[in-house]
Amino acid sequence: MSSRYEQAKILRDENGKRKSNTVIIGAPDVNVSADIFLEITSPERLDLLANQFYGDASLWWIIASANGLGKGTLYTPEGIILRIPPAQNIQNIIETINNER
Repeated sequence: MSSRYEQAKILRDENGKRKSNTVIIGAPDVNVSADIFLEITSPERLDLLANQFYGDASLWWIIASANGLGKGTLYTPEGIILRIPPAQNIQNIIETINNER
């Protein structure tokens, strides 16, 4: 599986240290027939949900971007309906993001 950072520009800070440019990710399209919807009754961690649904905790950003979450925390708020895009669409999402740069 390719990385969402595959096409990110490499920058150098004021000390010459390499870093990746900021990567802005849009929300994946809603697919009501294939997406999984969960009612969150207590805080859940996005990385643990990604590991549960995708077998890879580093894919937490897919769930975060699909739900407008992840700004400063990996925890979901209580009382929301969380959308989980299907695992078979992840590679397409990553390729689309990389191709749009």
